[in-house]
Amino acid sequence: MQKLSNIFKFVRRQPRWRLIAGAILLAAIGLLLWGGSANPLGKTPTFVARRGPLEITILEGGSLQALESQELKCEVRVGYQGTKILRIVDEGYFVTEEDVKTNKVLVELDYSDLQKQIVQQEIQYQSAVANLTDSQQGYEIQLGQNQSDISAAEQKARFARLDFDKFLGDTVTAKIIQEVGLDVVLAAAITNNVEQTSHAQEASSHHSDQHPGSSAEPQLGAGNGTAPIHSAVLHTGGTNVLVISPSPLVTPSSGLEKRPEEKKLIETLAAPLPTKVTTHAPTALGSSPPAKTVPVSDAEMLKSIAVDFSKYANLDVLGDGEAKQKLRKFDDDLQVAQKELEQAKTRLEGTRRLFEKAFVTKTELQQDDIAFQNSRLKVVTAETARDLFLKYDFLKSAEEFLSKYAEAVREFDKARRVAVSKIAQAVAKLNSAQGQYEVQTRQLKDFNEQVAKCTLHAQKSGLVVYGGSRDDMVYYGGEERIREGATVRERQAIITIPDMTRMAVNVKIHESYIKKVRKGQRARITVDAFPDTVLTGEVTKVGVLPDSGNRWMNPDMKVYLTAITIDGNYDWVKPGMSAKVEILVNKLDDCVYVPVQAVAPDSGKQICYVANGLKHERREIQIGQFNDDFIEVKNGLKEGERVLLRAPGAPETTEPTSPNKDQKPPDNEKKSVPMPASAPATASKA
Repeated sequence: MQKLSNIFKFVRRQPRWRLIAGAILLAAIGLLLWGGSANPLGKTPTFVARRGPLEITILEGGSLQALESQELKCEVRVGYQGTKILRIVDEGYFVTEEDVKTNKVLVELDYSDLQKQIVQQEIQYQSAVANLTDSQQGYEIQLGQNQSDISAAEQKARFARLDFDKFLGDTVTAKIIQEVGLDVVLAAAITNNVEQTSHAQEASSHHSDQHPGSSAEPQLGAGNGTAPIHSAVLHTGGTNVLVISPSPLVTPSSGLEKRPEEKKLIETLAAPLPTKVTTHAPTALGSSPPAKTVPVSDAEMLKSIAVDFSKYANLDVLGDGEAKQKLRKFDDDLQVAQKELEQAKTRLEGTRRLFEKAFVTKTELQQDDIAFQNSRLKVVTAETARDLFLKYDFLKSAEEFLSKYAEAVREFDKARRVAVSKIAQAVAKLNSAQGQYEVQTRQLKDFNEQVAKCTLHAQKSGLVVYGGSRDDMVYYGGEERIREGATVRERQAIITIPDMTRMAVNVKIHESYIKKVRKGQRARITVDAFPDTVLTGEVTKVGVLPDSGNRWMNPDMKVYLTAITIDGNYDWVKPGMSAKVEILVNKLDDCVYVPVQAVAPDSGKQICYVANGLKHERREIQIGQFNDDFIEVKNGLKEGERVLLRAPGAPETTEPTSPNKDQKPPDNEKKSVPMPASAPATASKA
């Protein structure tokens, strides 16, 4: 209290002008302090909420590309090392229709390594041609040799059978051959290994029409008919039945013309295998023989021949053959000798009676006695000769003829087996040579095609652009940019000729906005090189999956490739130009909107600050769709109300920002995308 009274006393002692000045100073200080706290809106920008139409758009930048383009790629198989570009037209060169007609060379690649490979391949090709020719001639020679061998063996067997029939007669030999099973052996010999031969023929006929320079490929085959069995070789009489399979094992030949002797040999080799051979066991003459089925097997072919020919040593059993003729002659000689003996005996007895009566001399009696003894010796000689023939010569000759015939049949079977084996080897060699020839031919043709692919010609008119059709292509590893002397690899794009009549803008839409983009939506396009010209277009393609190329640069950012086709055709529009695209997603005819920076999230709600005189009001609002500049206010704000464009107390240097594209829109915003609106934005200061 003492201090306060001292102050009052000090003030009273001061002059009046000092008191007035002090009061003014205190008033100014109070005004400054009160004015700074009571009027905070003096330096904060504001915006008056408006009502009217609002376009909801998406604004993105991209580059111009042709919808259709022709890529000239390196189609030469050069491996990882690649091949160099020797010559290439300048980028930006316009290929005319005249260039297409004259087949102008656009790119020429180095093919020196291919030329070396072609020289080596040509040597291998000529070797394959010589090998194929040798195999063809060897096949022809083997075919003729088989014909000769089989014909000789067949003739030998036929002559042996004729000798056998000549000696015993065909009826008897048929029964004997049937008894020992030689008919089965012969039937098997005619058809041995035919199935393997047919397989070899099918394998060889597969390449018969592919060899250049030859009119017909030699191959095994048989006609539709079966090979005849020669009656002189396999003649079994009327009691033997040979059943032939109705379907041959070898497919018909492909219609190639063959020589008569070649056809005969092929038909003989391709005779079908008999299903069964019905034979009859030897029985007595006049009785009906029981039939039995003898299977064709190797055991029958190796069956030992043992025939009792003594039962055939009878004129009634023998056929009309040499043996019967000899036996008949022996019988005739014996009968003549016996009759002469009877005559000599009768004459001798008469002479003896006459000698007893002395009508004849003793000399005459001795002469008749000598004649009688001669006749008796002739009878003995005839009987001995007949017995010797029947006991030895007949059996020996019959067995010898049968053995010769059996050996001839086996030789015939061996000749056929050898022929089948050799012809199969010849066919295998021919097929191998044919395969090698085709391989070498394909490789030589492939090398020539590779050389032709080293030169790229003009196929379509348009502007020449180096590299692929995408402007975001990245050169990885050792890939070089397209130029003369650069190394390119297989399937790498060298030149792209775009179709300038149909252009589009390729943009990347963020994943938070892609759900609003649809095909058919209209868009405004502004090319950076011509900012005063606004083009129109339409969304024609929307990516289904995120762009895979972007994951290497920013794996957390997902964008979708979208194409907007430009309406019309413009000469000044070039591929690769930068452009901005404004896609019209929606249009609100009547709504209240404010700038997007006037709205801020707070605890899951959307708020704004409304200017109320010298004070501000924090107000919760409900927002709708928005673009890059403005946002729709559905509830909580009226037209004409002034809102702050930044929160109170925020630094003046802080610039208002639009929503980040990496963030999702507000929770209550279901169908909104930020894009520029047609209405201009204005800011004012209170």
